[in-house]
Amino acid sequence: MNPFSPRPVLWTIAGSDCSGGAGIQADIKTAHILGMEVCSLITANTVQNSMQLFSINPVEVDTLEQQFDALLSDKTPAAIKIGMLADNRQLRWLIGRLRQFAPSNKPIIVLDPVIKASVGGDLSQEALDISLLQQLMTLVDLITPNWSEAQYLSETHQKDPERCWQSLQQFGAQALIISGGHGDDTDVVIDHCFFAEQHLQLQSTKAQTAYGHGSGCTLSTALACFLAQGYLLRDAFIHAQAFINKAFSLCPDNSDYYGSLIQPSWPVEKTFYPRVINPKAENLPAFARLEHQYLGLYPVVDSVAWLEKLMPLGIKIIQLRLKNKTTAELKQAIKQAVQLSKAYPQCQLFINDYWQLAIEYGAFGVHLGQEDLQALSRDELHKIQQSIRLGISTHGAYEFILAQQIQPSYLAIGAIFPTQTKDMTGQIQGIENLRHLMTLRDQKRDQQQLPVVAIGGISLQRAASVKQTGVDSIAVVTAITKADDFKKAVTDFQQLLTVK
Repeated sequence: MNPFSPRPVLWTIAGSDCSGGAGIQADIKTAHILGMEVCSLITANTVQNSMQLFSINPVEVDTLEQQFDALLSDKTPAAIKIGMLADNRQLRWLIGRLRQFAPSNKPIIVLDPVIKASVGGDLSQEALDISLLQQLMTLVDLITPNWSEAQYLSETHQKDPERCWQSLQQFGAQALIISGGHGDDTDVVIDHCFFAEQHLQLQSTKAQTAYGHGSGCTLSTALACFLAQGYLLRDAFIHAQAFINKAFSLCPDNSDYYGSLIQPSWPVEKTFYPRVINPKAENLPAFARLEHQYLGLYPVVDSVAWLEKLMPLGIKIIQLRLKNKTTAELKQAIKQAVQLSKAYPQCQLFINDYWQLAIEYGAFGVHLGQEDLQALSRDELHKIQQSIRLGISTHGAYEFILAQQIQPSYLAIGAIFPTQTKDMTGQIQGIENLRHLMTLRDQKRDQQQLPVVAIGGISLQRAASVKQTGVDSIAVVTAITKADDFKKAVTDFQQLLTVK
């Protein structure tokens, strides 16, 4: 973060497009809309319009060096977006400069390997050395090619996303997003995101417009902005695609004119968010509903003893989260918990993680985290759906939209604030992000919305601001279990969360 700027700083290293559609012009418009301060290092002054690229006109490396040094002295970047490089001299220079960043002070770096202009024509005065490009890939955090660029860089020459990623990994790539809109004839667009062992896929309706000039620049810059602002890659991926979908929605339909993409405002509308491709959830029946839409206080406790203390206090929902127990201890505790819950029919008992035992002993529901959910087969998920209610943890927009497609009984969002019970580094949502996520909630059956639970570091003092986001419940752990007077803590939360 630049200490002299209230906003994160993005550097765009790219060409200037005199027609205003792509290059640094698209980058600057996008970054400003998404709340970044933006600085530009211009690699070339291109001459182009909606029909043709006329000339490139590279900037001398000495000038790029001066730009870099001038900005480094007082505009330290949170992120660098790399676009068009005009020749191999620029490519060698950039590799050298990026290597000078200390690991502790290295910005997020996104490479959009622009090889050809979308209006036609090579965007380099000479063929860029593939070995140099592969060296550059080892220095960046994310590569964002279209299909033709991905095939060129990976040297696979096949439209196979898995093979492209495997090849680029061998060259040192850390993460890859392949945008799927170029040249596809289908009515949908599928974008691929690879990192570590993950392969995420998003599906959007293909835009029916020729106004696409600068869409690749806009996407890569949006990704750099979201990453610089602390979003995990999966969330940056889905937010950036929603941004692009909204941009296309503003463009004229069925026009033959290759106009510039119109950069939109932040995408808060659910309609612009893509569908997460998840074969497990295809045509899966919805899980049974909860007995109450508005749940209020949701204690999460680690023992049957706490259930005995809290269930008599008029609580509508409670979760038993058991850790470090033997199989025999788990069975005994869950059996006791279910038996106890029968004396308090107004209280819906959820068991954390152990879905087989929750089904065996007849609990009201089971709560699963993302790792547990991903480990389930489709048949296991269907078995849970037939037997019991399901709550799912989510941490950001990607998981929130993915989990909704499973149609669970409720969703939890967290951690809203740092918490004493679990390390949630990189996944703290905050109030503003929670408010945005609530706009992405689907309508459920009979126009009832899926209940949403906020969890993570929520004290009584913070609960009022969390409630104002529109959540249906607030889950707490230590706010009750470490309270001086747990009964008073429960009463205070219940009074605050009472629907008025």
